[in-house]
Amino acid sequence: MAKWLITGGCGFLGSNIADEVLSQGHEAVILDNLSRLGSPQNRDWLRGRHGSGWRLVTDDIRDGEAVARLVREERPAYIAHLAGQVAMTTSLRDPRYDFEVNALGSLNVLEAVRNAGTESVVLYSSTNKVYGDLEWVTLSESETRYEATQYPHGFDESIPLAFASPYGCSKGAADQYMQDYCKMYGVRTVTFRHSSMYGGRQFASYDQGWVGWFCREVLRQAGGDTRPLTVSGNGKQVRDLLHADDMRRLYVTAASKADTVAGRVFNIGGGTGQSLSILELLARSGDAVGVRPQVEHLPARASDQRYFVADTRSIEAATGWSAQVDVAQGVERMLTWIKSETARVS
Repeated sequence: MAKWLITGGCGFLGSNIADEVLSQGHEAVILDNLSRLGSPQNRDWLRGRHGSGWRLVTDDIRDGEAVARLVREERPAYIAHLAGQVAMTTSLRDPRYDFEVNALGSLNVLEAVRNAGTESVVLYSSTNKVYGDLEWVTLSESETRYEATQYPHGFDESIPLAFASPYGCSKGAADQYMQDYCKMYGVRTVTFRHSSMYGGRQFASYDQGWVGWFCREVLRQAGGDTRPLTVSGNGKQVRDLLHADDMRRLYVTAASKADTVAGRVFNIGGGTGQSLSILELLARSGDAVGVRPQVEHLPARASDQRYFVADTRSIEAATGWSAQVDVAQGVERMLTWIKSETARVS
């Protein structure tokens, strides 16, 4: 049994990982200020599944002294550092807050580990946004999607960094600090540059969690609300999707192979076989619930990548992990979870 510290552990990714490690018999300490949409519900869900077998600390990741004290007292074997400001639109409205949470918060975690002298492995949730808008990539265009045909396996970790938007800058700074603390101080860090994630416990909003948000909107229309849903851009933007069940396995698998993956960066997603455009997601989810989604298009968002699919061969070779949940099954499960959660609170 190992002790895990999970920052942002009541968020979507965090609550799933907490459930996984607790289900495997490990000990979990969660740091979460419960400010994120859905965090109190995920806290209650974890309590319902695991009782008092875990500890919640409601300090803020921006409080360096609180983070240092927690790491010093708990001395976790693994730290899943997931706490963050996650919406590009929010970063544009309030770049200082975005920086303090993402960049300073991550530095607080690294400094806490360094100064405590622990052997903690830090698994960091970074983002594909560190690659910028990728406008230099030549794309082809079909009726429903963009394609980057010169990258048949998706983008690997060698494509150039190009931080764009305050969100990309803050996450990119933390991304680079993770690697540097491994080189300079010997802190064992692993950086996951995530593409799109979805699944149960994702309380999506208009600004973040696009798969869950559009599934929720399609269900709204299926329930008789005929107001159109809004799509920024033409809807042909493509991402590869990683289901919650697969990301749960990713973190615990990487932790078990820390000596192999320490200091490395991995692009993470469902890969080319699990990619969807917005239009394709709307069609797939609409078919599943018997409605043809009514859509209103808005101007494209600033610095929005038109295409990103992760080349996951590096993480697969290093750990043996690979995505298992296909998008057809995953979208159906996303719709089912939203319906069950809606029914539970109504």
